[in-house]
Amino acid sequence: MTTWSDAPPPPPARLTLRGWLRVLRRGAPIVLLLVVAFPLLLLLRGPEKWIWGEARPVTPRIQQAFCIATCRLMGVRRHVRGAPSPARGAYVANHASWLDIFVLNASKRVFFVAKSEVAGWPVIGWLARGTGTVFIRRDRRDARRQQAILTARLRAGHHLLFFPEGTSTDGQRVLPFKTTLFAAFTTEALRDFLTVQPVSLRYHAPAGEDPRFYGWWGDMGFAQGLLKVLAARRQGRVEVVYHPPLPVADYPDRKALATACEAAVRKGFIEAAR
Repeated sequence: MTTWSDAPPPPPARLTLRGWLRVLRRGAPIVLLLVVAFPLLLLLRGPEKWIWGEARPVTPRIQQAFCIATCRLMGVRRHVRGAPSPARGAYVANHASWLDIFVLNASKRVFFVAKSEVAGWPVIGWLARGTGTVFIRRDRRDARRQQAILTARLRAGHHLLFFPEGTSTDGQRVLPFKTTLFAAFTTEALRDFLTVQPVSLRYHAPAGEDPRFYGWWGDMGFAQGLLKVLAARRQGRVEVVYHPPLPVADYPDRKALATACEAAVRKGFIEAAR
């Protein structure tokens, strides 16, 4: 299934001197923050686990503060509608960009669920492992083991966030939701008290830029996308829409739950385009 509209990804633009200066102005403080925040996070993980086990009440606050600062330093404006639910459970969102990680973590302390390949990515995989991301394989043979991992994290009170589309897009569409991961929420041990909150993300490109400016799809590299955003003369904005949380117990199975979440995300995505 294609993850972009008719036109292919544009070729990477060659950065001008001013573009590189903007990269330096925005990127240097972010790198400095990362150099301070990430070792602190790793240093605190040991005592945190010893005192609270898997609950992790401290380190996610560092992650959230870093993501808030990163969005501000980049200049990408977040417009948030609705509010993250404090109830135990998970969040599901459409996936348009690597920016989604910063945007969503800036609004709510969450742990992401990502495909296992991400763990091996340069820099991104290292950061993801350090921040407690749950890695899963898209293999039916691993479904039971992965469901047990997700269940254990939910029992520990973690707010998990995953992208049911299974991939990022050009930011101009919402792909059909895959239902596999929803099975973890419908187990007898969890379904009576968990909720799943749908979240819609809609990016608006800087004035004069391709509407797909913030999208990340096809064979686009992370470095290419990062430099493009950091070098932008002006930044755009992202609409973050939190929909009412859905009690898992209200749905007969994972497919019904996934369908309801997709409908809410798709509706918010369309409305946020206005």
